[in-house]
Amino acid sequence: MLKNYETKISMEAFEILLPLAVILLFSKLMGLGAHKIGMPAVIGMLVAGILIGLLKYIPWEPLNTAFFGRPAKYALDVIGEIGVVLIMFSTGLGTDLKKLKSSGVASVVITTLGVVVPMGLGTLVAFLFQRDANVLSWFFYGAILTATSVSVTVAVLKELGKLDSRLGTSIVAAAVLDDVIGIIILSVLTGFASGNGSAGGWDWFDPNPGLVVIKIVVFFAAAIALGVALRKLFDLMERRAPHNRRVPIISLAACFLYAYAAEKLFGVADITGAYLAGILLGGTLSETPYVENKVDTIGYLFFSPVFFAKIGMNLDFGGITLPFLAFGAVFVVAALAGKFVGCGLGAKLCKFSWYDSARTGLGMMVRAEVILICAEQGVAHGLVSPAIQPFIFLIILISSVLAPILLKWTYAREERGARGDRRSPPTVLPPDWGENG
Repeated sequence: MLKNYETKISMEAFEILLPLAVILLFSKLMGLGAHKIGMPAVIGMLVAGILIGLLKYIPWEPLNTAFFGRPAKYALDVIGEIGVVLIMFSTGLGTDLKKLKSSGVASVVITTLGVVVPMGLGTLVAFLFQRDANVLSWFFYGAILTATSVSVTVAVLKELGKLDSRLGTSIVAAAVLDDVIGIIILSVLTGFASGNGSAGGWDWFDPNPGLVVIKIVVFFAAAIALGVALRKLFDLMERRAPHNRRVPIISLAACFLYAYAAEKLFGVADITGAYLAGILLGGTLSETPYVENKVDTIGYLFFSPVFFAKIGMNLDFGGITLPFLAFGAVFVVAALAGKFVGCGLGAKLCKFSWYDSARTGLGMMVRAEVILICAEQGVAHGLVSPAIQPFIFLIILISSVLAPILLKWTYAREERGARGDRRSPPTVLPPDWGENG
């Protein structure tokens, strides 16, 4: 959701090319560097944005105008918004609801507690530290912490040969369900935010809360109905012309249509529309991998790096007061502990071993692009402070580093225990630990 630009914005088209060139170059270099040390590429893109953001401190007006002037900012916001929509569409395409069946009840229990506990902790922390905000804002802070990203975990489990185990299957399936529930929560909160007043405390309800709920229900019903028709159309197209470029083109058109209708007509976040379009067009379609590949190519080649770099460029360190620093620190702890405790407890209730329960919590603790998108939505809707974004970056960084190390440590410790070797396991990781990160 872009902020409203009330003044006229004008610039020559070529002027945006310099910021784009620098963003793409730095994002690629930093992304490769992050991958080399076993971290998500999104970390590198954020670092690239932070480095580019330092240019604002160079006292040269043409440089500042080129990167941080109002026209450049607007253009980058538009490109970044398309990047967000493409990321969520790709995430939806990769959401295979069939995986839920293979893990049975375990994934449902793990996800339920993995959503309730971190959201509850995040809401509580916001309530304690942000008393001047309203209850919708408190809940949105909690909703941000429901996000998860198991790409790093999957890479580690695959490297250890544990991806197809009960643990690996449950984590992957729980991540699928986690995304679905998280998007629904986000949809409800942003729906209420569209009519939310500025009053603090408990005075938060939309004047017509029933209307908001009805609009959300109607959106999902209409989207699903249209999705069924689109699937039939795609099945016909696939039979007549498999791997034809018209399939990803029409898929993108559907993605943008869903995103537009969600935000404009129903007051639901555009990313919800894009994600739902991905789910409806993905899963069982034989062309899904082909479409997903094309969408990823378009997104991560150009649009997505701009979004992540833009967040890095706009990190608001100036808004971090001493009280907010305390809030941010506790918020980071709640983010890490919430997933670990919630998902770990869910696994234990499903009769996982203590080791596998801990691994489930560690695996689901990792965050990446989705938590960034959720936080950005909160900022755009005026529900969370922009000053929270550095702490979101910290959550991604800590979880991406900590989870792989501790996952491997638990396996090393368990193996030594099985051999009767009580010596402490080595703390030095295998030299290839980050190759698949």
